[in-house]
Amino acid sequence: MWDSIFYFVMVPMVYIAAAIFILGILFKLAMILLSSSLPGTLGIFPRKVPQPIGILKDSLLVPTAWRHSKIFWFVTIAFHAAFLLLFIGHLELIREIKLIQIIPHDIFLGAGFVGIVLIITTLYYLFRRFGSPVRGISVPEDYILLLLLFLTMVFGSHLNLAARYSETGLDITAADYRAYLSSLVAFKPVVPEEISYSPHYVMVVLHILFANLFFIFFPFSKMIHAVFTFFAHRLKRE
Repeated sequence: MWDSIFYFVMVPMVYIAAAIFILGILFKLAMILLSSSLPGTLGIFPRKVPQPIGILKDSLLVPTAWRHSKIFWFVTIAFHAAFLLLFIGHLELIREIKLIQIIPHDIFLGAGFVGIVLIITTLYYLFRRFGSPVRGISVPEDYILLLLLFLTMVFGSHLNLAARYSETGLDITAADYRAYLSSLVAFKPVVPEEISYSPHYVMVVLHILFANLFFIFFPFSKMIHAVFTFFAHRLKRE
């Protein structure tokens, strides 16, 4: 029974989560494009920076967060920078990217530090919602999504750190993960025996389970702003 459950999480559920994630974002985008335009303008004045540069500045440097709270700004920059490195690391687990390997490095980037930064910053976002005034505008889905993200990071970071720093290492290698993920992308799913017969198999399954749940919930949460942030800042400068 457990083998069937683990396989469902590792293969069918991954495809289900990816489909819901993509279709959910497309649905939200369609709702925005088909909605009635508001009279007047949503632009903010005075405009001190030309539109293209201003959009990039507002989206990437989040000056609003800087004005609100220096700590919040620092956490936000650290979170997004670490998330970018995590995304690149997962791309490298699908296939080797020679351009990124110009500076030779192990997968993942950051030698485990990226995962620790993401865990700390996610906890900051989570506990911040228990205090006023953020608690007043928080809904259950905010806590659920952050908790799912936290659990995904904990199990993923544990696997990475154990592979790097434990005395015996981890019996699942980057090549094993690459064989699994590349097979998913090619729509010829295979769970290598090096993973399915590993004593750490449960940890891998839990990591993927919480990641799947995160991607399923993501399009219907407030975090969807990450996808549309450039559009939102463009509206402010029209």
